Amino acid sequence: MTLLNNLLSALPFLDQQQASMLIDAFLPMLRGAIVNTIPLTLLSFLFGMILAVFIALIRVVPRTNPLYALGYYLARVYVSAIRGTPLLVQLFIIFYGLPNIGVKLDPFPSAVIAFSLNIGAYASETLRAAILSIPKGQWEASYSIGMSYAQTFRRTIMPQAMRVSVPPLSNSFISLVKDTSLASTVLVTELLREAQNIAATTYEFLWIYSEAALIYWIICFSLSLLQGRLEKHFSRYG
Repeated sequence: MTLLNNLLSALPFLDQQQASMLIDAFLPMLRGAIVNTIPLTLLSFLFGMILAVFIALIRVVPRTNPLYALGYYLARVYVSAIRGTPLLVQLFIIFYGLPNIGVKLDPFPSAVIAFSLNIGAYASETLRAAILSIPKGQWEASYSIGMSYAQTFRRTIMPQAMRVSVPPLSNSFISLVKDTSLASTVLVTELLREAQNIAATTYEFLWIYSEAALIYWIICFSLSLLQGRLEKHFSRYG
């Protein structure tokens, strides 16, 4: 620590006290990232993707009866409402608004619900576009060997659509890591909330928030490297 302190304080824009403060602030912010930011991202993306697949299917399957038609229009309203309103407003409605009608949720579940609903709407459009991008000849070829609509969709269309969806969905996941910083507004002690607490006591807003930004960047850069490997893997089957 002494060596790191000396290295930081050797920088022309940092003194010994600021260097020590940055070192002391690192572990609490890292803990906030590990304990809340990363789990919040993973859970929200998982639930959001489950919802996205369901919504995408509703919007692409043939509307052969009134029930399917109703589901289609409800899905359109949901996607339009989520895409047309700010994520922060959605978060506030769930955490601060629902208690007015007797539904009180803790900060972390509130954030998971808000982010899941948001990801579900955007990812459903990504999946829907990917499904519609598959040539009609793939459907016809599957029908010609005796597959039903469900079998064609499950065995032929969805595997190709998921491969096409990897780049945009990976970008959505990386964006979600940064979006989880909004959870600090509903008292989730994630990375940014920890940075806010430290900055409020040290008054070193520039250096604390810069350090938090560096941690976010390291996480997102690591994920972008993983994204590149995934895209390279799936490109073999293109």
